[in-house]
Amino acid sequence: MNANSTDNPRGRILVVDDEASARSALQQLLTLEGYEVEAAADGRAALLKLATFEPDVVLTDLKMPGIDGLTLVEQGRVESPHSAFLVMTAFGSVDSAVAAIRLGAENYLTKPLDMDAVTVLVERAVEHARLRRDSARLREQLGQRLDARNLIGDHPTMQRLFKTMAQVAKSNATVLVHGETGTGKELIAAAIHRNSPRSEQPFVKLNCAALAESVLESELFGHERGAFTGALQKRRGRFESAHGGTLFLDEVSEIPMSVQVKLLRFLQEKDFERVGGNETVRVNVRVVAATNRDLLNAVEDGTFREDLYYRLNVVQLEVPPLRVRRTDIPLLAHHFLERYAKDNDRHVVGFTDAALRALVGHSWPGNVRELENAIERAVVLTEDEEIGEDAFPLLRRTPKRGSGAGLDDLIPGITMAELERLAIERTLAAVGGSTAKAAEMLDMSRRTLQHRMKQWREDGSESGSEGDGDGDGNDSETGA
Repeated sequence: MNANSTDNPRGRILVVDDEASARSALQQLLTLEGYEVEAAADGRAALLKLATFEPDVVLTDLKMPGIDGLTLVEQGRVESPHSAFLVMTAFGSVDSAVAAIRLGAENYLTKPLDMDAVTVLVERAVEHARLRRDSARLREQLGQRLDARNLIGDHPTMQRLFKTMAQVAKSNATVLVHGETGTGKELIAAAIHRNSPRSEQPFVKLNCAALAESVLESELFGHERGAFTGALQKRRGRFESAHGGTLFLDEVSEIPMSVQVKLLRFLQEKDFERVGGNETVRVNVRVVAATNRDLLNAVEDGTFREDLYYRLNVVQLEVPPLRVRRTDIPLLAHHFLERYAKDNDRHVVGFTDAALRALVGHSWPGNVRELENAIERAVVLTEDEEIGEDAFPLLRRTPKRGSGAGLDDLIPGITMAELERLAIERTLAAVGGSTAKAAEMLDMSRRTLQHRMKQWREDGSESGSEGDGDGDGNDSETGA
């Protein structure tokens, strides 16, 4: 990356317009907003600037001689994959703007421009571009040997997760991965192992919920010949098999108390005895555990040892559910489409707008795993090049919140400003008024959200949800 790309903390903008007056006005406006701005008179000049200027955002007109805005978006996404593209178009050419979005543009503005809308969209696009750049850097830190599969996300919650994973992978610390079913906890454990100094050694997995108590103990620690009926010879357990590497214990909350004692001893002393044996076995194993339950509640219920909880929870990774990071759904959907189209030799190239809206609007109780299964089914069964909304008949509609009208009752007719306010108010209510959490879920800056709330107060139409201010403890950045 060009060293200059971080010189301006506000962001770097490239304005592309063949009309000199419009180009100059935008350059002046964005410079006054604190951005570093360069300008180009056409698409060809803009493409030449991409390599040296490395903008966070390219703000381009669609109708230009030579290389027009559509071609600039298409080619610019290849030249500068982490830049966000915003397109400007006359009111009557919205179809062209939609075509640009299909090619990778982030949003569009209609002319004559609303300068307030320009500053809001540019600020948001800069944030998205920097998240994409950070995401690429963090994934590179996590190594190329890992098959990314479901480990994809530009949402801030995923960015924090990737950053912590990159840090913890270098250590020998025990890790506890917490998240709902289907969020990819095993993939996270595998990523940590493959990017650790133990990567050349075994990565051994065990689902603790799938085995009876007596079998689980033998699977973990092995057994001696004659230790129980059917034990015809000595057998190594998973700990011995994972020597030098990593042992992943899935659904660790389901380990019975008697086995918890032995696991605690291993974490403390790094040794154990096989079932039916007296010989002490020492191994060098890192433990990564996962659960979809709240282990502190299990401790309070008396079903999980408190001392074992603290031994396992040296570093905790919180995996966000898919409904919290809805902006990642299109990214994941296209990733799965490409994989399953290739696996099944199907010529399926994308989704209709209605299908993407249906995917983003679904609550995904089964998380990424449910999304993956839905996309695979749609790829196999669709007869068109684009997957339509009718390819997802099994999606449950997201229930309407509250007793008021739902979105289906409000659209058409609601303005974009009213729609944005509705989203902000409902999200604030859902997170107990925390502006930090609401801004994260809405994929907007906290500053922008607080500015909106201030505007409503000044207009005398304050939101029913009170923000938490800058110092409220609700703004913890510890998890999703």
